[in-house]
Amino acid sequence: MLTLQSWLSFYEKNYEFIGRVTGRFYGEDGLPTPELTQAEAMITKGVEANKQELKEKQKFPPCNAEWSSTRGSRFWCSQRSGGVSRDWIGVPRKLFKPGAKEPHCVCVRTTGPPSDQTPDDPTHRNRGDLDHPNLEEYTGCPPLAITCCVPL
Repeated sequence: MLTLQSWLSFYEKNYEFIGRVTGRFYGEDGLPTPELTQAEAMITKGVEANKQELKEKQKFPPCNAEWSSTRGSRFWCSQRSGGVSRDWIGVPRKLFKPGAKEPHCVCVRTTGPPSDQTPDDPTHRNRGDLDHPNLEEYTGCPPLAITCCVPL
């Protein structure tokens, strides 16, 4: 639906409006149909989901990754991994998302308060997001290493 919205924006910006096509989204009277209202609601929902995903990506940016048939997988974090620029590097962790079949590698902040707390909250332990319940360390990797190798 967001792709359709993108095309609609493109045409609205670059072409002169001359009318509507009668059919699924507009009736003979030129008025919107219930299907158009439903499609617009889905687009709104998709835009909100995109915003939430971007917010999550700021908190847990994807790791850099490479795979070799001889060495297995290597995950690492940098200040730009996952295409997210930030002032911290982080460490690789498995992130388990509700409903997802497999975890994926994310970079996790290791200092300061958790992302969902304010910096002046005295209860935090200066461990960043390391204690988030949906995260798991990679077996065999040092807990604070910015690179993790997972052999075959």
